[in-house]
Amino acid sequence: MIQKIRLFGDEVLRKVAEPLSPDDPKAQQVVQDLIDTLNVNEEFALAAPQVGHSFRIFVINPIWIEDEQKRKPMIFINPEFVEFSGEQFMPEGCLSIPEIFEKVKRAQHIVLRAQDLSGKWSTYKGQDLFARAAQHENDHLDGVLFIDKISPIRRKLLYGKLKKLASTTKNGVNVG
Repeated sequence: MIQKIRLFGDEVLRKVAEPLSPDDPKAQQVVQDLIDTLNVNEEFALAAPQVGHSFRIFVINPIWIEDEQKRKPMIFINPEFVEFSGEQFMPEGCLSIPEIFEKVKRAQHIVLRAQDLSGKWSTYKGQDLFARAAQHENDHLDGVLFIDKISPIRRKLLYGKLKKLASTTKNGVNVG
């Protein structure tokens, strides 16, 4: 089901998400919500907290992956990073913080392992955009937003925009 994107100021975005067993019936629903919502928004990746589920799940849209064989939803349940190497410093944005793009330093290459909906653990190696997306989405699972990784001066310059966005939060929920 398509869900509304939770925006900056929503409490769920600052929580450390809980692991979820793939055989828990909630896992199937969370994954389907993420894929449906991601497809409607035509974005690259989405984490469960961004649609209001505080579970350790994110998906990456395969359309952005060059390998034609990988054009099916990439689902990461209970992801764990195994290795980071290199550096990249590129602009990032986020559906939960619309219209703000800032350069963020991330690892250039990553290795992570995660479960799929059958519970099978797989290891993924990635670089560049895939590595950046996996790190960005995994940060959501730890309650970290990309603006937490920019310089204090840049964050201070964004203060007014962020305060205005957060001011639309009602009872801890902000869907804009």
